[in-house]
Amino acid sequence: MKKYCLAVDLIDDPVLIDEYENWHKSGNVWPEIIKSIKDTGITDLEIYRVGNRLFMIMETDDSFSFERKSSIDASNSKTQEWEALMWRYQQSIPFAQPGEKWLVMNKIFQL
Repeated sequence: MKKYCLAVDLIDDPVLIDEYENWHKSGNVWPEIIKSIKDTGITDLEIYRVGNRLFMIMETDDSFSFERKSSIDASNSKTQEWEALMWRYQQSIPFAQPGEKWLVMNKIFQL
């Protein structure tokens, strides 16, 4: 098992933030998206929010790689539809490169 932490920002608008959170309530994420997440080797995924910053924790099995996930996602029309929908609410972190969305965070401390 490997753990990754990622971050992205939401557009700082309370209405949009509420809508985004509603999409992520239990039962609201499309079943095809849940299946796609699991099919890429992600065994657990959590998203947290503070202000307009999102923080994702992913636990993965040995089959996971970001390259493999990108390839699988690119060929999945439902995943592409979901990502386009979510991008209406999200924005890149200020220091992201053009086109970058979720950025992998570096672990700097562990107890």
